[in-house]
Amino acid sequence: MNTDTKRATVYFDSEIHRALRLKAAETERSLSELVNEAVQMSLAEDADDLAAFADRVNEPNLPYEAVVKDLKQRGKI
Repeated sequence: MNTDTKRATVYFDSEIHRALRLKAAETERSLSELVNEAVQMSLAEDADDLAAFADRVNEPNLPYEAVVKDLKQRGKI
């Protein structure tokens, strides 16, 4: 076990817990490994989203109605 780990109590929906136990058994991995990987992936996705927002900060804001009107005028919807 990694010595830089922290213990936490997490409550799962019973069906999710069952699915995690089954996946852990099938993949010969621990529940902790599966949960850590899922959390890491979620945090990485959040970081990617924040980076995309930062890259687009100078783009103009377009009202929804204007976008819909433009799509209709161009025959896209």
